Amino acid sequence: MSLQNASIPNTTATAIYTSSGNNVISTVHICNNTNATIYANVYLVQNTFIANAVNIIYGNVAVSAYNTLITQEKFALGTGDAVYANASTTGLSATISYIGI
Repeated sequence: MSLQNASIPNTTATAIYTSSGNNVISTVHICNNTNATIYANVYLVQNTFIANAVNIIYGNVAVSAYNTLITQEKFALGTGDAVYANASTTGLSATISYIGI
């Protein structure tokens, strides 16, 4: 099992994990390091595509102050597929746990 850590930007959705090979994401933790609620968007984006309304999986999800959103859905990704994210403001970080298949 491997980990990927990233800050979530408050601008355009940005790749926070890109699969090299075939991998399964087992968990995504989105941590709010501030004293205010921050809203996050998370996308699963197929290789060569862009993050948009078609591939959003969590839209405008509230992560309250000093809390962590934990997702446990499993997602299989191929080479170049990616997890993108953005937030309403700075202060969110992501930890993605994945394993090769």
